[in-house]
Amino acid sequence: MASDLTILLIGTADTKADELLFMKQCIESQGSTAVVMDVGVLGSAPFKPEITNREIAVAAGSTLEKIAALGDENEAMSAMAIGAVAIALERYKAGQIHGVLALGGTMGTDLALDVAAALPLGLPKFVVSTVAYSHLIPPERLAPDLMMILWAGGLFGLNGVCKAVLSQAAGAVLGACRAIVKPQSDRPRIAIGSLGKSCLSYMVRLTVELEERGYEPVVFHCTGMGGRAMESLIAQNEFVAVFDFALCELGNEVHGSVVTAGRSRLEAAGRLGIPQIVAPGASDMIDVQTWKPLPKEYEGRPYHAHNRLIASVTMTPEERRATARLFAEKLNKAVGPTTFLLPIKGIQQWDRPGQPLHDPVGLSAFVDEVRLTVKAPVDLHEMDCHINDDAFVDMAITVFDQWVAQGKIPVGTRREAAVATFRPVG
Repeated sequence: MASDLTILLIGTADTKADELLFMKQCIESQGSTAVVMDVGVLGSAPFKPEITNREIAVAAGSTLEKIAALGDENEAMSAMAIGAVAIALERYKAGQIHGVLALGGTMGTDLALDVAAALPLGLPKFVVSTVAYSHLIPPERLAPDLMMILWAGGLFGLNGVCKAVLSQAAGAVLGACRAIVKPQSDRPRIAIGSLGKSCLSYMVRLTVELEERGYEPVVFHCTGMGGRAMESLIAQNEFVAVFDFALCELGNEVHGSVVTAGRSRLEAAGRLGIPQIVAPGASDMIDVQTWKPLPKEYEGRPYHAHNRLIASVTMTPEERRATARLFAEKLNKAVGPTTFLLPIKGIQQWDRPGQPLHDPVGLSAFVDEVRLTVKAPVDLHEMDCHINDDAFVDMAITVFDQWVAQGKIPVGTRREAAVATFRPVG
């Protein structure tokens, strides 16, 4: 059993001492070490945390007394979050922690989200929260590989239900630390935004074309959290280029759907100058929960139930124009190479003639608005095809190859196929 794992255990030790000590015991019973970080402000811990709240305050550029004197719990915890992030990063860079486990209600979760977002992909991070994956948490706050579990029975006191949850969390983060295969590659990575093959099938051929050129394509499922993960990793400079071909999350954001990656979607690549080829895949739909009654404003519209979780209705022509204007607003700010591919015969499988979301009037309005609003230096390239046709992939690869030849994208690393070696930490 591995004995060299160290887990950073985060919580308010004044109010959650029993829970923190229980999780510490769970971790240490498995032969590993738990380092408690106390992020409480007002009370005193009944035990000695390895990282005290006073150290956290100093790391935030203040003192515990000054933070307490703020007199506002939101401001105080936000200040402590700054210090917690600083110390967590310091410990990570020094190789002193192998994973993070945090617990809390809304206050502790708020701070834990900052810590998780600051740490890189591949460092296991687990949050026990009373609001796990709640709609209270905006997509922008979620780290790409964050794991969460609902803290059932965790409002007050260490009971049997609570212990079951906390022990699972302790075991989960240890298991992740022992099994993690670090996200390393000897090939330049390419981000691809898409949906499942039944809606957007271009990725099947596109990934093969990129692999043959010596790149590692990484495909994200753009149903809210997938697009957010992609955007987050783009912001961390994980990719040399982006094929952002499923902008449905932004259309949902404009029109109030819960299936959103947040308002900042489609911004990171443009802001950082990362070459991006963009297409409006599936951006003609508004996604709804299949299991809820259809909102009255959507009654009578073409409707498609993808499964028992998610369904879609078509946008009106004006809604599509509003969506196109948002795309243009974001793309026109890009400081790097940007091409917008506009397939004028359709942008998702169900809008073909004879399919349930076929709406040529709405598509025409969208195309017209894109023509009016997308400006140079964005290269707008209209295509007399559907997004799922081979011609679409042909053009995307043509643009990509031109950028590689021009030195805008690093040349891929060709190699023989290799079998990955799995080496668990433990």
